[in-house]
Amino acid sequence: MSTTIETRHAVHYSQSEAMNGAQLRENFMVETLFAPGDIYAVYTHYDRMLLLGIMPTAAPLSIGADLAKTVGTDFLLERRELGLINIGGKGRVVADGTAYELDQQDGLYLGMGVRDITFESIDPNQPAKFYINSVPAHSSFPSRPITKADAIENNLGDQANCNKRKLYQYIHPKVLPTCQLLMGLTRLETGSVWNTMPAHLHDRRMEAYLYFEIPENAFVVHLMGRPQATGHLIMRSEQAVLSPPWSIHCGSGTSAYAFIWSMAGDNQSFTDMDFVPMTDLK
Repeated sequence: MSTTIETRHAVHYSQSEAMNGAQLRENFMVETLFAPGDIYAVYTHYDRMLLLGIMPTAAPLSIGADLAKTVGTDFLLERRELGLINIGGKGRVVADGTAYELDQQDGLYLGMGVRDITFESIDPNQPAKFYINSVPAHSSFPSRPITKADAIENNLGDQANCNKRKLYQYIHPKVLPTCQLLMGLTRLETGSVWNTMPAHLHDRRMEAYLYFEIPENAFVVHLMGRPQATGHLIMRSEQAVLSPPWSIHCGSGTSAYAFIWSMAGDNQSFTDMDFVPMTDLK
């Protein structure tokens, strides 16, 4: 087992607008999150969100002291909460002795104060892939699993605008209490490619996306930047992107795909968005 940890510092929009494609990828894109038998972590200075990809194979993987050191505490969730969604084979998470069995697209919330966390794959030949977001917390709320059936299903968009999709709210105030973390999954239907249009901003919160279920020869164009100075990133399957508060949230693929979104910041109002008129994008 190995744990790879990298840090991404906050970037002002004036800096990002001077970056070339390689520099945009270096600062905002996570090109590899899942590696067999390893833990990969990205600590961001956007609302102190931590992204992790954990892919156990024959042996369980545990969150260790190196991640706690990254956030400056004795253990990772001493002053944090954690949410995850499994996008791989069936897995198990053991948190302070309580075992949670997670099928593909099942989620889990672990509250502040959970000390010992271990991740396992039920079948090493079909390993689980735990995508995790952790953010600072000020209070402890009960840990609990969230199945896809537990999540709030929203049917959005239409075929005429190429954005018919299902949005599942996993970690949301109407599902369970948390300090600040919001997390969910959106799946585009066949023939639809836009994940949101018109684009939107919310300067009060950052966001992160994990794109997955993208066919091998397809990709998603993730639009970013201020509305009057947009840039883009080419996203492949199981790659993540950081979306700063000053950046638009929008993207389109060459085929249908899915993505996990997560947010942290000043509020938990999912509808707190500032939509950008289509005519204002440049």
